[in-house]
Amino acid sequence: MFSHKLDKNDINTLALGEFDGIHRAHKRLIEQLGTRGAMVVIDKNRADITPKQRRDEFVPNPCFYYDFFAIRNLSCEEFIALLKSDFPNINKIVVGYDFRFGKDRAGGVEELDALFGGKVVIVPEFFYDGISVHATKIRSFLKAGEIFQANRLLGREYAIIGFTQKGQGLGKKELYPTINLRVEDYLIPGFGVYAGRTRVKENIYDSVIFIGNRLSTDGSFSLETHILDIDIEVEKYEKCELFFVDFIRQNRKFLKFEELKAQIKEDIANARESLKSCKIYPDQLTKAEK
Repeated sequence: MFSHKLDKNDINTLALGEFDGIHRAHKRLIEQLGTRGAMVVIDKNRADITPKQRRDEFVPNPCFYYDFFAIRNLSCEEFIALLKSDFPNINKIVVGYDFRFGKDRAGGVEELDALFGGKVVIVPEFFYDGISVHATKIRSFLKAGEIFQANRLLGREYAIIGFTQKGQGLGKKELYPTINLRVEDYLIPGFGVYAGRTRVKENIYDSVIFIGNRLSTDGSFSLETHILDIDIEVEKYEKCELFFVDFIRQNRKFLKFEELKAQIKEDIANARESLKSCKIYPDQLTKAEK
């Protein structure tokens, strides 16, 4: 039901939630955990900002995963009993103000407080520059290509992981070399051209990222990254991570390769300016690298 990273008997505090995104509001819950705290992730297998076990990378505490579909028919009382059985020494639970649990979302924070018998910390709604921080809001910004806004709510640069695949081969021959990626599980930002960074193995490089249909060539969908100033050779199916920094422009069709190449040159210049003023967020490094 969950991954083991710490003896459950040592844990005295739990934070409960879906935790997709591990954004600024989630960090208010995490701050309450202490050294013997852990996160219980109610995983609905739909997280697309920070999918699956990637949540582990962005928090200092261990994460334990409950499959939502395995527990969704538990009553409120049965759910609390499950927590106490799995974590016999918990005396504190931390949740957001809108937390719901039990079959048909029957229980809220009041029911949790009444049934648990220990301390319940309810973290109030969190606003950043007047915007209520929720994964739903971050998704809407990402879909619209509003990367700067999404990153502000996340507290880090939005990142996705993909695996290299063969592209058209036109970039290296006639335009600029790119790495083509196949991405699964993640929400892909809106179509367009972005300033970003590309992680290949242990190195992070400034990049221009393209997402969309190749309107000027075969019309097929593509997600590709051009690394600035250096041509990186990657193996087939090698894992790469893309960090999105700023939106540069919408996708458009060019009638001549010369026009497309000139536009890409301009994109590169614009990306340089964006990346010059945007430093890597502290949370961009995973626990293993800190």
